[in-house]
Amino acid sequence: MKSSSFPVRVGLCPGCPLSPIQFIIFMDRISRLKSQDPRDLQDHEEQCIGSSCHPRVGDLMIGRAAQLSASSTCGLKGPQNYCIIGYLEGQEKCFTCDSRLPYHRNNPNSHHIENIISTSDHTGRRKWWQSENGVHQVSIQLDLEAMFQFSHLVLTFKSFRPAAMLVEQSKDFGQSWKVIRYFAEDCAVHFPSVPDEPAWNIDNVVCDSRYSSPEPSTGGEVVLKALDPVFEIENPNAPEIQNLITLTNIRVNFTRLFTLGDTLLARRRRNPHVKYYYSLYNMVVQGRCFCNGHASRCVPEDRGRGDVHGRCVCQHNTAGKNCERCQEFYNDSPWKPGGQYTSNTCKRCNCHGHSDSCHFDADRYAATSGVSGGVCDDCRHNKTGPQCELCRPFLYQNPQRAMDDPHACIPCDCDPAGSLGDGLCDASSGQCFCKEHVEGQRCDRCKQGFFNLRQDSPTGCQGNTMISSLFSPFEQDYLPQSFWGLGNSVFSCSPCECDIGGAHNHTCFPEDGQCHCLPNIVGQHCSDPAHGYFLPSLNYFLYEAEHATPMTGGNSIPPRASSSVSPLHINRPGNALQIIPRQRLANKPEKWTGLGFVRVVDGAGLVFTVENLPASMEYQLVIHYEPEEMKCDPHKYICLLCYLFVWLSACRCNVIGSLRPACSKLGGFCECKPNVIGRCCDTCAPLTFGFGPEGCTRCECDPRGSVSEMCDQVRGQCACRSQIKGRRCDQCQSGLWGFPLCRLCDCNGLSEVCEELTGECVNCREHAAGPSCNRCEVGYYGNPVSGQSCQPCMCPDSLSSGRFFATSCQQDLKSSSVMCFCWEGHTGAHCDQCSPGFYGNLTLPGAHCQPCPCNNNIDPDDRDACDSLTGKCLHCLHNTRGPQCQHCILGYYGNALQSDCKECSCDRRGTEVGHCHQGRPCFCDPTTGQCPCRTRVAGVLCDECEDGSWDLSGALECQACRCDPANSISNICDKVTGQCPCHPGFGGRQCDKCGDSYFGNPDLQCLSCDCNLEGSEHPPCNPETGECLCRAGVAGISCDECAPGYESEFPSCKKCHPCTSLWIQNVTNAQKAAQRMKTFISHHGNNQHPPGKSDAEAMDEIRQLHQVFIADEKRIRNSNKVTMDSIDTRQEIKLKLSMCRNRGNLAALEQKVKELSEIKLNQKVRKHSPHQYLSFILFFIFRFYSVLKMEAMEQLLGLKPDICHFVHLKLSRFQFVCLLLSLPYCE
Repeated sequence: MKSSSFPVRVGLCPGCPLSPIQFIIFMDRISRLKSQDPRDLQDHEEQCIGSSCHPRVGDLMIGRAAQLSASSTCGLKGPQNYCIIGYLEGQEKCFTCDSRLPYHRNNPNSHHIENIISTSDHTGRRKWWQSENGVHQVSIQLDLEAMFQFSHLVLTFKSFRPAAMLVEQSKDFGQSWKVIRYFAEDCAVHFPSVPDEPAWNIDNVVCDSRYSSPEPSTGGEVVLKALDPVFEIENPNAPEIQNLITLTNIRVNFTRLFTLGDTLLARRRRNPHVKYYYSLYNMVVQGRCFCNGHASRCVPEDRGRGDVHGRCVCQHNTAGKNCERCQEFYNDSPWKPGGQYTSNTCKRCNCHGHSDSCHFDADRYAATSGVSGGVCDDCRHNKTGPQCELCRPFLYQNPQRAMDDPHACIPCDCDPAGSLGDGLCDASSGQCFCKEHVEGQRCDRCKQGFFNLRQDSPTGCQGNTMISSLFSPFEQDYLPQSFWGLGNSVFSCSPCECDIGGAHNHTCFPEDGQCHCLPNIVGQHCSDPAHGYFLPSLNYFLYEAEHATPMTGGNSIPPRASSSVSPLHINRPGNALQIIPRQRLANKPEKWTGLGFVRVVDGAGLVFTVENLPASMEYQLVIHYEPEEMKCDPHKYICLLCYLFVWLSACRCNVIGSLRPACSKLGGFCECKPNVIGRCCDTCAPLTFGFGPEGCTRCECDPRGSVSEMCDQVRGQCACRSQIKGRRCDQCQSGLWGFPLCRLCDCNGLSEVCEELTGECVNCREHAAGPSCNRCEVGYYGNPVSGQSCQPCMCPDSLSSGRFFATSCQQDLKSSSVMCFCWEGHTGAHCDQCSPGFYGNLTLPGAHCQPCPCNNNIDPDDRDACDSLTGKCLHCLHNTRGPQCQHCILGYYGNALQSDCKECSCDRRGTEVGHCHQGRPCFCDPTTGQCPCRTRVAGVLCDECEDGSWDLSGALECQACRCDPANSISNICDKVTGQCPCHPGFGGRQCDKCGDSYFGNPDLQCLSCDCNLEGSEHPPCNPETGECLCRAGVAGISCDECAPGYESEFPSCKKCHPCTSLWIQNVTNAQKAAQRMKTFISHHGNNQHPPGKSDAEAMDEIRQLHQVFIADEKRIRNSNKVTMDSIDTRQEIKLKLSMCRNRGNLAALEQKVKELSEIKLNQKVRKHSPHQYLSFILFFIFRFYSVLKMEAMEQLLGLKPDICHFVHLKLSRFQFVCLLLSLPYCE
């Protein structure tokens, strides 16, 4: 780094200040003249000055063929004949309409709706639109892309004018409609509820009969004016008037054809309807784009075409498609539509350059009496207030700067020892709020008569009591002024020692020694700069070569007007002056300042403009440079002659770029934020931009597209190469792609824009699509590559008609016919029919073919499976039925919606007879499959009896189980066999008998036989006596031993030799005789016969007893028979009694019978002798049945005889009557 210096003289006179004001004004005037654009002047001339303005009126139909539609057009599906009413002989009266293709001179029979648009192709009345024959309800609709003002409508008919019609308008793009006029030959017939007299107000809707007469038969017109000229309109811009004439859609509805009455007559040769239809030569809809009185012209909306466009070119500082709002930053007054005599221009907000956005506040507008209603948003530069006119707290307005200066707000500089409010100052003057005994702009000195400024003092300073006590006020004025501290210091008086460079003089205050400092000098001796100020270094006035201008024409001092040249202009390749930026590296000293260096080639020069010197005096000029070829001694330096002068300057640390307002006392360098440089931290470092609260951002210019690493320090825009754009020069310009090798977009002339990375074209015109606009978009056909424009596919109508049922179409190059690729469900050459399995009335607006709602229960290939118009299902499959095949047929059940109908599997034995037919399945519930069961039959299939019944195979119904209630566990029996569940010891189907291995009376008690099952038969014992029934070869009471004549090994018991059986029989007989004799011998005592009797007497007694025994045995046999008969009779009585629901007192009788037990009887008998035993048995038997008979009679005869029937029961040899309840007690 090298330096050169030499003295220069600046100024007109010593001490005269320099001023660059004249130079700045001159440059500003030049720049303004240069920035004036001729197009701006032209726009200024077109502005609506002083009042509202409106675009011109034109035909809204022109250029909007795609937005025009008709509900009926002849010949769309194929050629259609029609006739005219003619009276001349030989005149051709019938013709053909074929509108499958658009109108062309080679296709004159096409009568599409777009034929009614007025054109300048000299076709005259050779083309027109025509509806289908005999259709009364036909509508024509024009859909606009924006809000327009409607002037009038003119329809010119080729046919008779309609007998009745109406016109509607929509203001919400077809969401809702409003009738604006009715037309009819006879209003009372066609529109009886609409008044037919002239309108009495401008917004009345009436019926007009002037345009519906049969004459003329062709060329007749219908005219509708939006505003009836009969009424005088005072203010055409009034909201109620605008509401009448603004629209987004207009629709003409023809409701009745004009006929001559022959449609009521039967014709054999020709249908009279073929000569009645609607036919229009042209339709004119006059209007203009709606701009609320704030525009005089409009531009196309979405690159549309036409005579009248829809997007307003707004003036009066308004914006929006219809100029319906104020522009951004023009909200100081409320938006209003343009008036008849006033423009109602939106006013610009006044934010003093500290905000770029604002909003309207009605309260502020009212508070200022309509002067200003704008409130600025997000004020910058530490500003606040509705107009960013105030500084934020702890800042104040610098009086040396204008209000719109971004650095106008500077920090309050209050001495914390003498100020209040934590450093808060007046936002306008910067005056700090001082304590009681403190004064000064900064509250940094004590008032006269006070000293010792301290922060902890509530009043700031204290008075000098010593001087006040020793000297009078008159004497105090004559104390030595260069000393201080009498009575307050160790020495009697101390010298002031004021710094001659910072104090007014050598004197100081006698109380505290404070010298009288110059402005912005502080300290007791006036030797330090004040807070926010600094002492500049010798090279304070530094001028960067990057900010210099090149020398032109070899002149040493060029004109001042050329001294402002941007560094980006200097840095062009090949220029004699180029900036060489340098990067700051950590821990490495810098030998340069600013952005870096400027390379100056031989013969070139730089001009430095110096305009900030404070005074005229001698200065030492030093030039720092760095030669690129080091030919000189690098250690050679030039001695500088320095002049010392007193000059203090405020820090002026930029509040945005610095970390804090203070700077270094020597040199005044502020502490900067990242990438910010400069003494005041007010400049972005080299290769950075965007000076702001976060510092500066790196340029990061893309070297592939930029010519330099540097960028504009405000916007960050890099210097781009040709065909390159973007802040970083990293994108191709519009119409190019493939950065960095940018090349033109290949779009076949149908677009100028393509994707930057892929080159794929966007926004193709004329219905083209594809990466290169090389094909037609969906709904169109053609070949844009070969120049064939895209034409709409008629499948059957165009894509925008609402009757387009194809994905695309294709033209056969040989036959020129167009083949449609139909949607699913559509078929036919023009997709105008529904496929099998689909339905729909394609003549209705918005209709299309839908799948028949048959829940997948029809054959999709069967054309007759469902009605093609209504969708009603006709041929249901999978056992389903119904208009949607949604039910199972009779005899089937399940979910028909899932094709799951199963046959009912009802058991015919248990199903009601009326639900089962021969050769067909029984009917069951169609959802659950539950069959209708007979009485006492249960189960989903009616295949089992209910609990408590059995025998499903019976002739009538399931039988009741009737299990014995005492001997069974429950009344639920086996549903096949009828077997009841018995308690242990009981058996029989109804548990009314003793079970196997048991004997006795089931009404009393069943006892176990205790028979050995291995040696007994089945059943093992007699059910009445309990005697074991032994199998052959087995004997014993329990059948548990082998019988005589059989081997003793049990249970095999093999038969012995025949001789053995004879011997055993004899022995057995003897044993039986001996056993019988033992029964007559008393068991009491050990005597064999009574004492005192001989053997002969004993034998006689035995014989008598034997005879008695024989007689008793006979009587016992008879008694046994009677007992058995009585048991049967009792069982029958019990059965009958159990059938009664209310037994009354019979329960006690039943309980008494149950208490009789054979065990208790045997116990009683064993207490007596054999003879007494026999007598007791006979007595008990007759006594028991006598009592039983009497009690049964008494109990039964006590019932009500008048409601019961008699049942004759047999008890032993007695006959008695049992009275049983019939109703409601008897079953």
